[in-house]
Amino acid sequence: MKKLLWWLIAGKRGGINRARIIKALSERPYNMHQLSEELNLDYKTVRHHVKILEKNKIVKPTGDKYGKLYFLSEDMERNYDIFEEIWDKIGIKEAEKGH
Repeated sequence: MKKLLWWLIAGKRGGINRARIIKALSERPYNMHQLSEELNLDYKTVRHHVKILEKNKIVKPTGDKYGKLYFLSEDMERNYDIFEEIWDKIGIKEAEKGH
């Protein structure tokens, strides 16, 4: 899980947005529209990143179509401390760059 999270967050373009989505979903479930508004990101951008996170089993959907809610997967919840460690190492640096 640690290698996967490093790759998804620090190793690929858009990682900071994926990290912001993970952080938001750790607090409560959201649908894509709500995530878009909460994170001030374009809907298509959110959809792209959520699909990547879903494909890698970081998030999981519940429900259908537009109202589908996203939660952190059970595996991600168990390993959330790894995410926090990565966020602490790169989150501040990215925020300082204005992302």
